Amino acid sequence: MNSRVVLERFPAGGPRGSWPAEEFARARRTEGQRAEVVMDLASDAFLVIVRQSEVPEVAAAA
Repeated sequence: MNSRVVLERFPAGGPRGSWPAEEFARARRTEGQRAEVVMDLASDAFLVIVRQSEVPEVAAAA
């Protein structure tokens, strides 16, 4: 199964030199989550996701 949980969305047109999605994902990785950033072309947004198989049971139930 290739499901994912979206932790946060960031508009693609952020301020120049700013990478809020990458910064958010880095912070989640320091907490132990395997967060990654993907681009959602349909909504023109960056998504910070974790693969469903990697989401702790508590977070998956919320």
